Amino acid sequence: MIRRLYDWTLTLAGRKNALAFLAVVAFVESSIFPIPPDVLILPMILATREKAWKIAAVATVASVLGGLAGYAIGLFLFETVGQPLVSLYGYADDFTQFQSLYQEWGAWIVFGAGLTPFPYKVITIASGAFALDPVVFVIASILARGLRFYVEAALLWKFGPPIKSFVEKRLGLVTVAVFILLVGGFVAASFIN
Repeated sequence: MIRRLYDWTLTLAGRKNALAFLAVVAFVESSIFPIPPDVLILPMILATREKAWKIAAVATVASVLGGLAGYAIGLFLFETVGQPLVSLYGYADDFTQFQSLYQEWGAWIVFGAGLTPFPYKVITIASGAFALDPVVFVIASILARGLRFYVEAALLWKFGPPIKSFVEKRLGLVTVAVFILLVGGFVAASFIN
């Protein structure tokens, strides 16, 4: 099944609507969806290395726009939408304790969450709920998401064929590693108070 999904994603990368699909995933991941766009970026760039920079740009822009949607959820809809999402991801108890830390270190928290496997959507919602300066939020998001996606693109562009060979030979191992990073982000986030 993993091999079919990987092959499907490589096939998707060659389609005209591949970038639109990536944009949708990057957008919703930043506000409500738990799967990061990196799972699409990797095979898309491996399939079409010449589009690496365009793929990184689309992921960055869509992710920041999705982050603004998360910010809006936190700012305007926290009680009805944001709180249930925060609870769904297991952060409801720590959320209010987190507020004082967030007021002091908000830009760095946004930057760190945007760069790492930490669930970025929790931070976008928190940014709105805690009324982080929207300019600070956008700048930190652009820097973090841009750095993350452009570094991935650069590495995949430079070392594409060996990485593709490695991934294809060890697809199960790579899938487990990505899953561990994803779950690790959620677990690490649960220890932040």
